[in-house]
Amino acid sequence: QGPLVESGGGSVQAGGSLRLSCVASRYPGTRMGWFRQAPGKAREGVARIDRLTGGTEYADSVKGRFTISQDVAKDTIYLQMTTLQPDDTAMYYCAAGGVGLSVGSYSYWGQGTQVTVSS
Repeated sequence: QGPLVESGGGSVQAGGSLRLSCVASRYPGTRMGWFRQAPGKAREGVARIDRLTGGTEYADSVKGRFTISQDVAKDTIYLQMTTLQPDDTAMYYCAAGGVGLSVGSYSYWGQGTQVTVSS
């Protein structure tokens, strides 16, 4: 396994919720984020967190619906997703070592977990 292990994806109806988890016990850095890639689209940043300061940042498309958080004791970051919409359907990736929501700046990536939202 790599340094980042995601879980929690699944299929839900529009308006539903899911929580993604990313265990990062083998990654010592502080900057981590969630990204997603829908079929035929570029990978995009969703949310990021600094594990040291707790600072967060969100893409405009998910503000007010998604929350990134961490459990320091478990070396785990979470992405709580609410009011999910079909446009949120994508493979979601946990990543580490980058800056902000810049996809290209992140060096470490999880294997991805699929989120499918039906209307």
